[in-house]
Amino acid sequence: MKTLGRRTRLLAATTATAGLVLVAAGCSSSSGSGPTTVKGVHLAKGGQLTTCTHLPYPPFQSEIDGKVQGFDVSLIDLVAKNLGVKQQILDTPFENFKTGAFLNSGQCDLAAAGMTITAERKKNVDFSDPYFEATQGVLVAKDSGITSFAGLKGKKLGAQAQTTGEDFARSKGYDPVSFASSDAVLNGLRTGQVQAVVIDYPVVQGWLKDKANADKFKVVDNIKTGEQYGFTVKKGNKALLDAINKALKDAKADGTYKKIYEQWIGPYNASVASPAA
Repeated sequence: MKTLGRRTRLLAATTATAGLVLVAAGCSSSSGSGPTTVKGVHLAKGGQLTTCTHLPYPPFQSEIDGKVQGFDVSLIDLVAKNLGVKQQILDTPFENFKTGAFLNSGQCDLAAAGMTITAERKKNVDFSDPYFEATQGVLVAKDSGITSFAGLKGKKLGAQAQTTGEDFARSKGYDPVSFASSDAVLNGLRTGQVQAVVIDYPVVQGWLKDKANADKFKVVDNIKTGEQYGFTVKKGNKALLDAINKALKDAKADGTYKKIYEQWIGPYNASVASPAA
């Protein structure tokens, strides 16, 4: 399932602690005034760092009480703070992250969408240093009788379109039902469209924080696939890439990364938080 035609929405940062405030579709809450080059980094719009994302994808980015918040959001807030600007977020179709379309057109400075670093994607965009190692979680109804990923043969499996979870399922011989967003994936399981879903494990963790979900569903597998997340910039944008990598390195050194990790992901796991490049 594709997400073409999805409305592009602009969301504006207030502060790192307050999160990001939803503003009118296609409109910025700032005039974009200010320098377009800050500390050697060229900005798509003056005075702001514009981030492309794809909502929702908790705990990395999702809209909570009218504000976009999450792990990725908080990390990129650090980059914006170092540059002396505020972060603005554009909600865009996920397939654009593979091609780098919004980066190449100058609509966004970077993309932050819980995106796995792959050789195929590297052809179109430049990735930051890895900032998170993801596994694939398999979620089923508690009364399904399913006990593992291997036990899904003959069952309907769901995944989010254009993701490594979908790719992983296909690589194992499944033909997953594709959903446009993580919310749609969960709804597909709730409504019986599918009998199991495979998606990045932190997303599953976020779902199960809701008691209604925890009462009904269970994780039957947490599969290590060697996936690492990275932020992306337009090919050749070394100045911004260096700024992102510096913010990540500093945050890991001074404990800020750990604090953000525990806020959004859970108990700190250094091997997951700081994967080898």
